[in-house]
Amino acid sequence: MSKLTKEQVYDAIKTVIDPEVGFNVVDMGLIYDVEIDDENNVHVKMTLSTRGCPLHQMMQQWVKEAVEKLPGVGEVTVEIVWDPPWNITMASEEVKKALGANLFK
Repeated sequence: MSKLTKEQVYDAIKTVIDPEVGFNVVDMGLIYDVEIDDENNVHVKMTLSTRGCPLHQMMQQWVKEAVEKLPGVGEVTVEIVWDPPWNITMASEEVKKALGANLFK
């Protein structure tokens, strides 16, 4: 069994689009960390743009399902964390431009 890389996991997660803004959750800066153990079990730490996000459980499930598609992956857990709180500065430059974040500089 080959060891999964963080890059592979992040690439898989990039297929998950936040339907409220139309960008993937990686470029949005919502994925805080990915840990992979020796058995290819993956633990993803992520946040959401708002605590009241109506898609909370769906987004968590979409990330889990995206990672589970990787060949050789073990158990996948997705933890939602609120610290540090998400803000637009965590997003990629492309997302900031599209969402008008340059107004906040």
